Amino acid sequence: MGYFRGFKDLLGLKEVDRDFISTILDQASIFLEVLDRPNKKLPTLRGKTVVHMFFEPSTRTLSSFDLAAKRLSADTISVGTRGTSVVKGESLIDTMRNVDAMKVDLYIVRHSAPGMPHLLARHTKATVINAGDGTNEHPTQALLDMLTMRQIFGTLENIKILIIGDILHSRVARSNIFGLSKFGAKIYLAGPPTLVPKEYENLGAEIVSNIDDVLDEIDVVMALRIQKERLEEPYFPSIREYRKFFAITQERLKRLKPETVLMHPGPVNWGIELDYEAKDRVQNVILRQVTNGVAIRMAILYLFLVGAQNE
Repeated sequence: MGYFRGFKDLLGLKEVDRDFISTILDQASIFLEVLDRPNKKLPTLRGKTVVHMFFEPSTRTLSSFDLAAKRLSADTISVGTRGTSVVKGESLIDTMRNVDAMKVDLYIVRHSAPGMPHLLARHTKATVINAGDGTNEHPTQALLDMLTMRQIFGTLENIKILIIGDILHSRVARSNIFGLSKFGAKIYLAGPPTLVPKEYENLGAEIVSNIDDVLDEIDVVMALRIQKERLEEPYFPSIREYRKFFAITQERLKRLKPETVLMHPGPVNWGIELDYEAKDRVQNVILRQVTNGVAIRMAILYLFLVGAQNE
């Protein structure tokens, strides 16, 4: 198997450098042009096999990776908890070893346990791509976010991003902080104090207690979903209270600069994180993020399976 810039796997953005990220963004920009063609399919990965190992619910990420693989003519198979030997008690490592015996090339892994893709990567010669591991990282989401920002601003340097919501449980926030900080972006975090750990300041972000103090200078507002499935205890008094202090309401939309971009990793809880009026804002790029997700994942599959050999 080939290595891309010294890495067999893409497990997170914490350990990679700026050039690693820029190469992926540049390649994704090329694939975006392909996605605009009448015939969107390339023979690039013909003969390669990609395995989806998703042990958490997913719509955008799974569909995006699957479409990316098929756009590049790779074969795909899915291995999850339902309908596999995992439900019979087989360990994930044993499952992977059995799939490995079928001579596959790359695994895309989503799991609720932080570090699971890292563990599996140590037990296979195939490439492992982290599609979200618990509350740790979600590198491909951050990469598509960064591609979207770079399209709009032309650079990632010195832009100001406000990430609002459940930072504590957000793998998207962590990967964005790791990635964007390598380009000198200014990252602000906001949310209920119980959901914004102080130690995130050690990662290169600044915590703000009142979003109204910074709204008029922000270039990107990234609202995060309130992850009710991870909130095993009440982290804030009520949704009404959350909206009062942290939602991008109709009133707060008016305070943003006209060019300020609205982003969200999805799915959106409309009326909680973002008011419905945000749907009509010109700089709402949530659907563009989805399109860019396919291009980013095409770029990752290409670079790790073919581009690395070309290097």
